[in-house]
Amino acid sequence: MKVSIVIPAYNEEKNIAKTIEAALAQDYQDREVIVVDNASTDRTAEIASRYPVKVVREPIKGLLNARERGRIEAVGGLIANIDADCLPETDWLARGVEHFLDPEIVAATGPYDYHDGHPFFRRSSLATQKTVYSLMSRFLQSRPIKRGAILIGGNNIIRADALTKAGGYTTAIKFYGEDTDTAKKIAKHGRVVFNPKFSIKTSARRFKEEGTIHLMLKYWYYFFKHILK
Repeated sequence: MKVSIVIPAYNEEKNIAKTIEAALAQDYQDREVIVVDNASTDRTAEIASRYPVKVVREPIKGLLNARERGRIEAVGGLIANIDADCLPETDWLARGVEHFLDPEIVAATGPYDYHDGHPFFRRSSLATQKTVYSLMSRFLQSRPIKRGAILIGGNNIIRADALTKAGGYTTAIKFYGEDTDTAKKIAKHGRVVFNPKFSIKTSARRFKEEGTIHLMLKYWYYFFKHILK
């Protein structure tokens, strides 16, 4: 199956080159890389254009505006979403695609590994995601509940036809809660797998900028807001 790797980027001139290089270094060869320049005012698009990737511009700011633009441009049967500061290992895509040998699976996701965070935060966050998130995703998809699933926004692969059936991404959501909303929509069309071993390195910069407790409370607030509506 051809995979379209979609990378939304807003003013990511400091990070985009390394992320593109990591995407292009994937062992899985049947893929394309799409960088969505989400109204950047820096050199993001210029830097991305130096690589053999498709660079498209989405003038309306908002993460899901960018993801939707990438979805529309994609030609792959699978869409892999990573953030502009993610550094996937070379076998990340190949390991992710293996999940889709099961036709009932519509999405595969896994934990973030905050590689540049404080060692304690990095280890505790990874452990929490591997245990709590995995169990919670199964619970949300269980027959008596059916309220969605856990999806990590910058570490997932989704069947393109499932996204089409779900009506694409909800562009009214600009950032917080976007992954919960997407998971809830696609879980209606199949199973979302949270694999604790399917991790991806990403930056802890947002936690450093906003504060760990403050940001975690914000994430959980928007999670429950979207999962319960």
